[in-house]
Order: sequence, then structure tokens, then C-alpha cells
Amino acid sequence: MQPARASTLSAEPVAGNSAAAGFDRPLLLTPGRDLAGFVGRLVGKAVLAGVASVSILAVLLIFAFITYRAWPFFAEGGLVEMLGSSQWYPTHDQAEFGALSMFYGSGIVTLGAMVVAVPLGLLAAVCLSDVMSFGIRQYAKPVIEILAAIPSVAYGFFAVLVVAPWLQQRWGMDTGTNALNAAGVLAIMALPTIISISEDAISAVGRDLREGAYALGSTRAETMVKVVIPAAHSGIVAGIVLGIMRAVGETMAVWMASGMSAQIPSRWWDLGQSVRTLTATIAQEMGEAPKGGSHRQALFALGFTLLAITFCLNMVSEYFLARAKRPAKAKSK
Repeated sequence: MQPARASTLSAEPVAGNSAAAGFDRPLLLTPGRDLAGFVGRLVGKAVLAGVASVSILAVLLIFAFITYRAWPFFAEGGLVEMLGSSQWYPTHDQAEFGALSMFYGSGIVTLGAMVVAVPLGLLAAVCLSDVMSFGIRQYAKPVIEILAAIPSVAYGFFAVLVVAPWLQQRWGMDTGTNALNAAGVLAIMALPTIISISEDAISAVGRDLREGAYALGSTRAETMVKVVIPAAHSGIVAGIVLGIMRAVGETMAVWMASGMSAQIPSRWWDLGQSVRTLTATIAQEMGEAPKGGSHRQALFALGFTLLAITFCLNMVSEYFLARAKRPAKAKSK
């Protein structure tokens, strides 16, 4: 039967423009069809390149616009005053633009948020990847990621109406809208990012490392702490950096929960005092700052500084994400 079938196939004529068996596309293209396919590929590549370039162009335009608006403030030596003083009085006759207290506010609430979010996020990622069963994980991870979809104003209302009275009544604080309240809200908002990326990095560690550790007599905890987490540290660090970016760039929730007081407490670690962040200051005062005035230029200078900080953090996260992908590519080869 096999030789007869081969002879039958070989007896069929193959013309230059006839379609291949089972395909509509001919084996040999006419010059016109070949040119049309070539032009179509060029047009497709150009369209895809244009779509991909939109985000790059948008980032460059944002950088250029903010730099253009902030440059007059920097040209007059405002950077020294902004980083060397905590006196922020932009509407006075003798205007002062010391933003040191705002840098402190952004830093202290971000630090407080990461102290809570990083351990919880890492533990949750370990639980999702190596403790929970696959069926439970399929439902638990989407629920955690839904936290990132909740509007920040909802977090702000929760902080003001629930957390702030509780802090005053339970802990006797002078005000419930303070750095501690803002840090707690930011910790919740940063958790989905840290958990999701860390869980992906831990799950990407191959079973061979785990099984090798078990074969050497390691317990489950020792395998996770001494083998899996060190192997996935690049992805975990990238998730933490992205969580920091989420906290640094948050505006509405911090605006409502921090108390908006431009001060540096006598004890810098005192989270019970009201603070003001860079993002909240820009959101609060941009609408009132006169166009072309030094006040608006100072706000754009704050925005430029914040943009530079987040850009550097993004580069750090991209570096660690690239390191996390490198072993997987090497292993696939």
C-alpha cells in the first residue's frame, strides 16, 4: 500500500501557480503577489513600530515639558533653596521654596510602608507559590491583585473615616491623619505589586533546585530560605522597587491621610505627626499657582525631581528584572 501511495503522489503535476496540498497559498508566487507580500510586511512592521513608539514619545514629551517649565526655577538657583530649607511659603511677599520637609514626608511614609509591605508581600508570595494548592492559588492571586484596581480615593476615605478615629481613640494620638496612617494605606496599595512579581519570580525557580535541596536533607523551610529565595532575589528586588515607586507616586490617598503639614518632627522617626509629601503638594497647589509665576515654576521643579527619582527607580527595577530573566534564557538554551 505504501509504494502505490507514493507513486500516486508523485504523479500529480505541480504547476508554478497551483496551490500546495491543503493550503490556499501557491508554492511559487507571481511577481505581483511577491511585491504585495513584501509591501504588506513593510507596512505591518511600520504600524507596529509606530504603535510601540507612542509610549516612548509620550515619556520623552513629558520629560521635555516638565524640564522646560522647571528650568527657570533651577536657573535662578532654586535647587539649593529647595533642598536646603524646610520653609515653604510660596505666596508670601518674600516667597520661600524650601521643600526639605516634603522630601522628608515622602521618604518617611514610603519607608514606613515598605517596612510593612515587604515582609508581608514576600510571605504571601511564598505562600502562593509553594504552600497553597493550585486550585486555591487560582482564586487567591486574582483577589489579591484586585487590591490594585481599587481607586486611591477609596483608600483615602477609609484612612480618614476609619483609621484616623481609631488611631486617636485607641492610641491617644493628637491627630489621626499622620505619617503612620499614610504609611499603612501605602503598604496596602503596594502589596499587590510586590506579591505578584515576587510570586512570579519564585515560581520561575525550577523544580530541580527544590528537589536537589530535598535530596540533600533540607527541610521545606530551609529549601525556601536558603535556595529558592536567593535564586529568585532579582525578581523579588524588582517587585520591591516597583512597590516603592507605587508608594512614592501615590497622591490622593496620601493627600487625605497624611495631614498635609509641612514640617519635620523633632524626632524624625515619629510617625504620629502630620507630614506633607511631594505629590500631595503638587496636587493641592497647582490649581492655585498663577501661570508663569515662581510658585508654579517651583511646583514644576518638584515634579521634575519626583520624575527623576521614579525614573531612576524604574531603571533599577528593569536591571533586576533583566537579571531575573537571564538564568531562564540560559537554561532554555
